[in-house]
Amino acid sequence: MVTVRAELKPKGPYSLRLSGRLASDATRVVADDTYRAVIRVEDRLERVHATQRIDGTIVVTAESDAGIDHIRFATGLEDDHSEFVRRFANDPLLGETLRQVRGLRPMRTGSVAQSLLRAVAGQLIQAKEARRIERRIVRKAAPALGDLHAAPTAAELARFSPAELARLGLGARRATALVRLCRSLDLEGLKTHPSRNVALRLNRERGLGPWSVGVICLEGLGRYEFGLARDLGLVKLMSAIRGRWVEAEESDELLAPYGEWAGLASVYLLHGFGRGLVPITHAAAA
Repeated sequence: MVTVRAELKPKGPYSLRLSGRLASDATRVVADDTYRAVIRVEDRLERVHATQRIDGTIVVTAESDAGIDHIRFATGLEDDHSEFVRRFANDPLLGETLRQVRGLRPMRTGSVAQSLLRAVAGQLIQAKEARRIERRIVRKAAPALGDLHAAPTAAELARFSPAELARLGLGARRATALVRLCRSLDLEGLKTHPSRNVALRLNRERGLGPWSVGVICLEGLGRYEFGLARDLGLVKLMSAIRGRWVEAEESDELLAPYGEWAGLASVYLLHGFGRGLVPITHAAAA
């Protein structure tokens, strides 16, 4: 077996440990400063492994160059967000989070189909339960190499009936939406279209909404313009700022100031809010 090794220098601040927190799924294991995954290369499966050295360099060991390309995309190493950190360093909501947390970037899925599955499974239920449902479906749909599976393709997910997905834990309406979209859309082809066009197209689909579109854009396409809009965490943050429970749409105001960085801002706001780094009293007074 041929082994390929590469040393990749992230563009801008990047922490594999921070970015990989809670990123393990049926296709990969991310723990501390290491990343291990199974990827699909033509008609075979391959293993890929990466670790981050103390100087920030990501050292990749793979079975082909495809493994190195996978790490580049999945970790977002080459998508420098230094401008985001600089522009919002004094932002009343994000400033403290950016001072304490600089190397966070959302992990990307191995296929757009997997991000759609995640977007549909995560609607209106707890994150832990959504991930359990996703794991069950991926393990049922996609081939495995050792203890990990390849990211599912749209064709593999389209083979399920809604009833089969319901037996795996996915709600009936969400299961119907997933099957319909996998059968009718060229999901991987979305990567060739501008983010705004993709968002407009997906928002027209029954069973998808702004949050689901954000998951697909962030984790499937690797785009930062659209994020986790109307996430329950953002609704809670906006409610704390307003001093009353708000409707989900009102939380859209949180992301509006960040423009083309709204998707990344949603990730940082949720992380900062969870760590108590968002100054609610200051924000409420502003």
